[in-house]
Amino acid sequence: MVTNSSVIELLSWNVNGLRACRKKGFDEFVRERAPEVLCLQEVKLNPEVIPDDDFGYPYRRYHLADKKGYSGTAVFSKIEPLSMTVDFPDGSHVGEGRVITCEFDDFYVVNVYVPNSKGDLSRLGYRHDSWDPDLRRYLCELRLKKPVTLCGDLNVAHQEIDLANPKSNRRNAGFTDEEREGMNNFLSAGFVDTFRHLHPATTGAYSWWSYRAGARQRNVGWRIDYFLASEELAPSLREAFILPEILGSDHCPVGIRLDRP
Repeated sequence: MVTNSSVIELLSWNVNGLRACRKKGFDEFVRERAPEVLCLQEVKLNPEVIPDDDFGYPYRRYHLADKKGYSGTAVFSKIEPLSMTVDFPDGSHVGEGRVITCEFDDFYVVNVYVPNSKGDLSRLGYRHDSWDPDLRRYLCELRLKKPVTLCGDLNVAHQEIDLANPKSNRRNAGFTDEEREGMNNFLSAGFVDTFRHLHPATTGAYSWWSYRAGARQRNVGWRIDYFLASEELAPSLREAFILPEILGSDHCPVGIRLDRP
């Protein structure tokens, strides 16, 4: 990929198992695309099987769950971060490897894998009453210092335009009123959904498809992977994109391109 030195590309991808994804073209994709910052969710690694490969990135951090082969996040950067920290600073929501924060000179990148509410909605209360408010509070605290970009699998389709079958999924995990309210609260706190900011009326733009019934081939999907950015970054936003042609996971990569500070 030919890059413009005045622009920085940030990419996010729920790989649904990094080892499995590497057998389906991950290495080739990363080598060709080579974003400045690459954020992964659901790496599903154990400490003893973290890859030795750096994928061409001098700065990297894995954050794994206590439960082996579950959840987990990773960040790779070509730009030297001032710091790379994990979880929330108050010590809440630990053990599942869901948050990595990279501080750069001019902004933060927060990579997050938001808990799924589960099919029986047994985790919806935790998500709505605890996780989402705590994440919003953390982002707002960071924003007092410098602009913030949040990326990852947020496990919610915000609007009806963000999934193929909104009516039949009305109370299903990922499209409940409570989860959508959580997204509303992020936006009302001064963050923008970068894709919708640049593509407010685009339909059929999804980042996750069920493995069942040929959903991906028929593009019966959901947009649940995002880049949110604090409002002051919006003037620097050049592109916000989804790469549905990239296989290897039930999710596809999403990304943004920003003017370099």
